[in-house]
Amino acid sequence: MKIIKLQTLRGPNYWSINRHKLIEMWLDLEEMNEIYSNEIPEFYEGLIQILPSLEEHFCSPGHRGGFLKRVKQGTLMGHVIEHVALELQTLAGIRVKFGRARSTSKPGVYRVIFEYRQEAAGRYAAKAALRLVENIIDRGYYPEKELKLDLEDLRKLKAETSLGLTTEAILKEAEARKIPWTELPARGIVQLGYGIHQRRIVAAQTSNTSLLGTELACDKEGTITMLREANLPVPKGTVIYRLRQLENAIEEIGFPIVIKPLDGNHGRGITLNINSWRDAESAYDLAKSESKSGGVLVERYYKGRDFRVLVINGKVVAVAERVPAHVVGDGRSTIAELIAQVNKDPRRGDGHENILTRITIDEHSEQLLAEQRLSLNSILEKGEICYLKATANLSTGGTAIDRTEEIHPQNVWIAQRAARIIGLDIAGIDITSPEISRPLTEVDGVIVEVNAAPGLRMHLQPSEGTPRNVAAPILDMLYPLDRPHQIPIVAVTGTNGKTTTTRLIAHILRQTKKTVGYTTTDGTYIGDFLAEPGDNTGPQSAQLILQDPSVEVAVLETARGGILRSGLAFSQCDVGVVLNVSDDHLGLHNINTLEDMAHVKSVIAEATSPNGFVVLNADDPLVAAMAKSDRQKAKVTYFSMDRWNPIIWEHIKNGGVAAVYDNGYLCFLSGENVIQVELAVNIPLTLGGKAPFMIANALAASLAAYVQGVKVEDISTALRTFRASVEQTPGRMNLISWANFQVLLDYAHNPAGYQALGQFVGNWSTGERIGVIGAPGDRREQDLRKLGMLAAQIFDRVIIKEDEDNRGRNRGEVAALIREGITQEKPDFPYEIILDEQTAIETALLKATENSLVVILPDKVDRALDLLKQPVMI
Repeated sequence: MKIIKLQTLRGPNYWSINRHKLIEMWLDLEEMNEIYSNEIPEFYEGLIQILPSLEEHFCSPGHRGGFLKRVKQGTLMGHVIEHVALELQTLAGIRVKFGRARSTSKPGVYRVIFEYRQEAAGRYAAKAALRLVENIIDRGYYPEKELKLDLEDLRKLKAETSLGLTTEAILKEAEARKIPWTELPARGIVQLGYGIHQRRIVAAQTSNTSLLGTELACDKEGTITMLREANLPVPKGTVIYRLRQLENAIEEIGFPIVIKPLDGNHGRGITLNINSWRDAESAYDLAKSESKSGGVLVERYYKGRDFRVLVINGKVVAVAERVPAHVVGDGRSTIAELIAQVNKDPRRGDGHENILTRITIDEHSEQLLAEQRLSLNSILEKGEICYLKATANLSTGGTAIDRTEEIHPQNVWIAQRAARIIGLDIAGIDITSPEISRPLTEVDGVIVEVNAAPGLRMHLQPSEGTPRNVAAPILDMLYPLDRPHQIPIVAVTGTNGKTTTTRLIAHILRQTKKTVGYTTTDGTYIGDFLAEPGDNTGPQSAQLILQDPSVEVAVLETARGGILRSGLAFSQCDVGVVLNVSDDHLGLHNINTLEDMAHVKSVIAEATSPNGFVVLNADDPLVAAMAKSDRQKAKVTYFSMDRWNPIIWEHIKNGGVAAVYDNGYLCFLSGENVIQVELAVNIPLTLGGKAPFMIANALAASLAAYVQGVKVEDISTALRTFRASVEQTPGRMNLISWANFQVLLDYAHNPAGYQALGQFVGNWSTGERIGVIGAPGDRREQDLRKLGMLAAQIFDRVIIKEDEDNRGRNRGEVAALIREGITQEKPDFPYEIILDEQTAIETALLKATENSLVVILPDKVDRALDLLKQPVMI
């Protein structure tokens, strides 16, 4: 077996609207095609021997052991690999459960789909699952050591790509509030929301966090000085930069003392309760090595317990007591053995990846043991406590006890005041005090430090006590109840008309004076400016719009390719527009029927918010049927070229809203109300009302804007001022005067596009109708022949050309297939084949007669426009 390709889906997709993170593996079963699991000797036994936990997979039988039952009865390897890929991730601590395995039109090739959390781990799981299954097929077993290595690699990938407990807690709360988030490609920054309403976080540092406040918090001397000046309780201390200054500092402060780096973090370089000159010298060297500025802070040591008070948006939301890493004797085990027992706790991991951190022994731990007259081989009495770290940081193996309900009101006031004085929206106030339940001023307690971007895991998952959802007040601060988190998003899909409709919607929405960002096959635009040229109808281009902090409204052309390859760039849109479904791109990506293609396009309808609107073409049965999908939750609206369309009639009768073409007008229908928006002949896009498919596009665009609250008069103005010009819609029904005839430039490249174009060309009553035609080479042979047949019906004569990139076909093959369609439709129809597009266009322009219409269907719109800008040849 072999993997043909791996695709990562990152948004609503063909397989699921709600499960955005999926790996799609295209798997060629090769010699295992049609070989079922029950036909392979010892396969079942080998599988359950290495992965007995597969018993928990329900699968289609719907009960525990359901999947293994299928394996025993007989199932294909694509199905097995799907479940193995899920289970490998589960065993590595990655919670996933969704999967699918589906055959394709190519014998032996399967699409295996399964969920992931971290992309790198998901892609690894795909390859590891294949390797494991092949080993069992070939050898009857998979070595335990190989599984162990697989799981170690998966855990490593999980840790390397994890956003951290603090960030993940905030994102989990954001998801619960349906606030979308995006990981940005710099410094671990995550964006919450879209466009102008976005906020950014890096762990517990937010867009609201003051740079000045952060700098001050990192300056321990400056922090203490500011708090002391505010008459808040802080340690007596001084900053030194040379060892020779240490003696004077000790004389001024007196033993016991604390020595720490002036600008350290995570407790590194700190030594507590120093009572001798020798220990002070060692502590100075340690602090100096961790200090970026070279400064060392010498403070009086205050006896007491270590408390972290979390202040968010000026309010105390959680309090934790931090206990240094320690072990408790049992009367028989050595300290080394006790440490090993503690580290077996599944809550402990390396660094910040787990709730707790494993305890490690370093030279400072050994020094602390020596001070307690102990060693790693010492045996503690039962109940005796041995501290292994001087500081209580969780990152060095400490534990946390929730004390939120115990803090004294005066201490609440002190902590909140300290956070405001330093200027932090989120602050971790470190307090040393015998009791947090008594005022600091009564028990000689002090604030020892103020931390910017404090870690949240001690509050989210304390070792003892009540967990606190401290992510909630962060989201409350970033997004108060009256503040939106998402800009309006209009997504447009369909086989034909997407670009024109997208541009027209953007033009209408700009009447509201908002900054509109939109993506099209011609480029990505923000306001009046082209941000990125090119065919930009996929999720990457959509992200460019959604991540721009100036964008107030997004209009996103969404092609089927991006949906299939990556999914949508957004979790939900406010308006989803589906224009039509016709036979283009069939046979690609295993989309072989119009029903398959409709399923792809329906992703837009199904990803529309329940509070939003889906705009459907009532004249297209496949599109209209999307309203009845169980996955479609939005309010339905329709557009139609026929006011008396039964779907429109029933919809209006039931209180719905629709846009129709009636007696030359574009109209909105709502109940008994008929709102005439504009005469089609006044809309330049419709070419004087002679292009019915452009009228349909205008109906869809107008309705999308109307349900978004745009005034009818603004829609009317926009329709009258939007032109099918090379500036506003390049390559979309651009009618250009050239010499003594007209040239029509359009991007029609599929049967439906040809048919729509033919409606306009059929109304051309003067001169000859000449077509310069072609098509992409990756279309089916029957589609290319059909283009030829349609061309013979539409034009008086044609020149057949080819694209520069024939997409896998031989030169001349596309033209030959189009020619077959022409001769099949009209054996005597006049045509010529000129494969080079530029030569074909030049020939048509040279041979056109007065009042003719030359229709050019270009591969490269810009190149065709450049030709038309050249002086007229006489």
